[in-house]
Amino acid sequence: MIKVQFITAGGQRVEAQASAGQRLLEVAQAAGMPLEGTCEGQMACSTCHVLISPDWFSRLKPASADEEDMLDLAAGVAATSRLSCQITIAPDLDGLTVKIPGESRDMQRG
Repeated sequence: MIKVQFITAGGQRVEAQASAGQRLLEVAQAAGMPLEGTCEGQMACSTCHVLISPDWFSRLKPASADEEDMLDLAAGVAATSRLSCQITIAPDLDGLTVKIPGESRDMQRG
């Protein structure tokens, strides 16, 4: 299993277990993070926006132009912003640290 650490908007650390090939969005949702993922990974929204720890950001495959366009619509965007639906978990991401932006809301969870 691959460990992923989420930091909530309130600063709480939540460790999750992931399998290679899973999307980060799925891992986050399973860990109870408030990421809606309205478009189900089709890059038609930015409701799965996360902030990748600077130590990890450069290790990810670069965002596509379409992802960058969607990030322009997200609230609280920073230099290390990514859409979690576009990050595929791999063994070399063991220990990945991801912050949930304060603006995140999962309307499906209330």
